[in-house]
Amino acid sequence: MSDPQPRQGRSGGRSARQAIRSAPDFGMLPALKRNLPLCEPMDPDQIARIDDASMSILEEVGVVFRDDIALADWRRVGADVRGDRVHLDRALVRELIASIPASWAYRARNPVQSLPFGGAHSIFVPMTGAPFLRDLDDVRRWPTMADLNMFHKLAHMSPALHSTAHHIVEPMDLKVSHRHLHITYSSMKYSDKTFMGMTTSGKNAEDVMDMCEILFGADVMEQTPVVTGNCNGNSPLVWDETMLSAMRAFCKRNQPVLCSPFVLGGANTPASVAASVAQLNAEALSALAYTQVVRKGCPAIYGHYLSTVSMKSGAPMAGTPEISLMNFMIGQMARFYGVPWRTSNTLGGAKTFDAQAGYESATTLSAVLHAGANYIWHSAGWNEAGMHCSVAKFVVDAEQCAMGYRMAEGVRWDDFDEALKAVRDVGPGGHYLGHPHTLENFQQAYFMPKLFDNNSIEQWQAGGSVEITARALGYARKLLGEYQEPKLDAGINEALLDYIARREREIPAEDALNTEY
Repeated sequence: MSDPQPRQGRSGGRSARQAIRSAPDFGMLPALKRNLPLCEPMDPDQIARIDDASMSILEEVGVVFRDDIALADWRRVGADVRGDRVHLDRALVRELIASIPASWAYRARNPVQSLPFGGAHSIFVPMTGAPFLRDLDDVRRWPTMADLNMFHKLAHMSPALHSTAHHIVEPMDLKVSHRHLHITYSSMKYSDKTFMGMTTSGKNAEDVMDMCEILFGADVMEQTPVVTGNCNGNSPLVWDETMLSAMRAFCKRNQPVLCSPFVLGGANTPASVAASVAQLNAEALSALAYTQVVRKGCPAIYGHYLSTVSMKSGAPMAGTPEISLMNFMIGQMARFYGVPWRTSNTLGGAKTFDAQAGYESATTLSAVLHAGANYIWHSAGWNEAGMHCSVAKFVVDAEQCAMGYRMAEGVRWDDFDEALKAVRDVGPGGHYLGHPHTLENFQQAYFMPKLFDNNSIEQWQAGGSVEITARALGYARKLLGEYQEPKLDAGINEALLDYIARREREIPAEDALNTEY
């Protein structure tokens, strides 16, 4: 029989509550179910104008598909193919995109981390593709595979990040031809959330599909998405063989791709918000339609990458009002066609984690939430126009996503009547700090950021005058110190390592993408 425990007095109860509040909680938030009104600047007539303009571009200008297989596929379904330019009748486009699912569930390695997707549901996904990082000492340098492992761990421990993405940073210590294998393994090993799959070539995408089959099984992949790919278009109006071959690899295995025109407003689109959206919409529709030529009914996501170009320098800009407007409009168009859509989140051009980085990212975060985006990519770490991923910004962005998540959930009414009773209890001139309702509800009533300092300047100075970058880096170190790996099944882990070893023997170790082996 165990010894009787001493009865806790009032201070013990308060201490217990404080211990619960201070205990780390790294559990992933459910997929965001948005309850805010959408920002929709176009009326039905304007939506129809964009749709008609886009369809006219597809019919009269056409889209270049630099891929013999895609051209043969288009001929097979009756498209007007002239050389490598495909002219698409609007009726054919509408017929094809009608078979894209409006929503689905993402299956994660840990079923608890699986996610509803589409409609009112949104997920946050970290940035990818950075050739540099700002590390735990805030030093800008080339990344290694160990750095990518670190970011996957941080993503795993960030509650508002629903995915670990794939190559958050580019592992420069590995040969290019082998990187995709180790990137995929890192996504699978260091987190049990959903992830992205490399689409750097058709062969690389097929390897990702094979590794997903080892992890999930072919039957599961036939039933539901387990991974997401991204295929970028070459605006204006070009899709190339690399992206199209990767797109086919994903679609054939019933896995979704983001069909993403790459917009540099004013450089590869007209110097006009509405006309840029019309062109982008045509580009996205052509790729979405092609996914259904490859496999009718396979999931696909209306994608884009948006930036505007400085006419002073030619550099891409982020956080501008036009980008927000285009996000609002693209959201309306995706909903008009009944397909889920992707956007980019905390983008910025700042060279360090400074005020510019914060302003740019916060502007875009608010816009994409009010636009109703489903797949909210580049949600953590992005800086310097994507040239580096900052560890400090990564963890602060992740917390910003948690704050945006709370805002987008909308107003909670579940304790309204109970809270009104407290008004009668406290009365004029009192305070609510010690009221039972406050003690019971304050944690969920108001978001309390871990990484912002709201103390007085005297308290801040007494604590060492620590600014946000140093505070965030200290928090990142703390997270990494507390990280616990969600272990892969031993048999699956061995099979994945065997697959990587075999493919490394088959693929020459070169600093070039594998398109042949």
